[in-house]
Amino acid sequence: MSEERKKERTYVEDIDRSIYDFRNEEKDAYRIQSGLTPEIIREISKTKNDPAWMLEHRLKSLEIFERSEMPVWGPSIEGLNMDKIATYVRPNAKMSAEWSEVPEEIKDTFEKLGIPKAERESLAGVGAQYDSELVYHNVKKEVAEQGVIYTDLESAMHGPYEQMIRDHFMKLVPPTDHKFAALHGAVWSGGSFVYVPPGVRVEIPLQSYFRLNAPGAGQFEHTLIIVDEGAYLHFIEGCSAPKYNVANLHAGCVELFVGKRATIRYSTIENWSKNMYNLNTKRARVEEDGKVEWISGSFGSHVGYLYPMSVLAGDRARSEFSGVTFAGAGQNLDTGCKVVHIGKNTSSYVNTRSISKSGGISTFRSAVVVQASAENAKSSTSCQSLMLDAESRSDTIPAIEVKTNKADVGHEAKIGRISDDAVFYLMSRGVSEEDARALIVSGFADNVGKELPLEYAVEMNNLIRLEMKGAIG
Repeated sequence: MSEERKKERTYVEDIDRSIYDFRNEEKDAYRIQSGLTPEIIREISKTKNDPAWMLEHRLKSLEIFERSEMPVWGPSIEGLNMDKIATYVRPNAKMSAEWSEVPEEIKDTFEKLGIPKAERESLAGVGAQYDSELVYHNVKKEVAEQGVIYTDLESAMHGPYEQMIRDHFMKLVPPTDHKFAALHGAVWSGGSFVYVPPGVRVEIPLQSYFRLNAPGAGQFEHTLIIVDEGAYLHFIEGCSAPKYNVANLHAGCVELFVGKRATIRYSTIENWSKNMYNLNTKRARVEEDGKVEWISGSFGSHVGYLYPMSVLAGDRARSEFSGVTFAGAGQNLDTGCKVVHIGKNTSSYVNTRSISKSGGISTFRSAVVVQASAENAKSSTSCQSLMLDAESRSDTIPAIEVKTNKADVGHEAKIGRISDDAVFYLMSRGVSEEDARALIVSGFADNVGKELPLEYAVEMNNLIRLEMKGAIG
């Protein structure tokens, strides 16, 4: 093996996410002390200019957090010490609707990540969060003229939508849901509020991008989206962070309210660094004849717990979930989805691909619940896993609970390795072994990738190729 090749293998982790691992020198305007106390919560609330009801919500959430148990059913999170996590870091910038007003250093970060280039080319609006604060938020004039509200959640609480937010905030994901939902309720910061009026179709996507730059910090953004009767929205979420040798935490929350005959498509590429604990919670409630589509790509983080959930409350409500997970060295990614069928004639479809290499662990975990009221419900789950070496691991843990005899529920799982015959065939056609394996992995994930917006499908394939680089030799 050549010296250059050895070096490439030695530094594969650095090559892995080189376009994401750049970091800025810390120039925080304010960083709260690490740990969790009522005084810290009050300080965050005061900094955010919360209304009184939100401060009350934060303090109650802290009480729930303190008496809740750590999750023990998934990957170990022993390395996460909340006493060493700063729950609020304010960058040296104020939010602006003008890109030119964003500080040069922060602007440079998002330019490297393709924001706002993507906004100029294909997006109806963009929100960019840096550490604990949104630093940029803008929506195209023609979209705003349709009555679409796309703004930061914190300022929206002080305007005409305050009551709407109060009626919906953490109603799908209450602080009692689990320990990190309670943590989120206590320290949440940043995020977006979207409201799409009845009958309005937002034909081009809205996007939020979350960047965590500070080491030893947490990011706790809250995304609240209400798509009213007969409306349509495609929302894209991107996430990344540079790599540090201390633990970082992401415990955001997404709540989607899908009205009658409405549709929301929610696309995510989570590409956190490998020192990140990603304990995110996403949930949608779908009313009569409504539909939610989840498109999910999970490539980063040291440990991941991620299970978007659909509550099919109305008759004929539908849910579709397409996901791909790639677990490399030092990663234990526990991902999947949950669906609860309540209305009659509801349907759900789950289609996932998981890939593991270099000792990475990928677990698909699903839960399908069909209530007694959900007569004639249909649910189909298909998960396929690909292990690229003998050190890696892949597991499938489905849970199915059906409370009516009038339902059709199916689950299919398949775990395998890359076929040597397929690699040999491609090599016989002049393709290198490394490229052959990357092509096979890209093809394996293609059915999910084609569901992503074009720029994210390209990003996913680039990530796969970078992950495969130096994997053999």
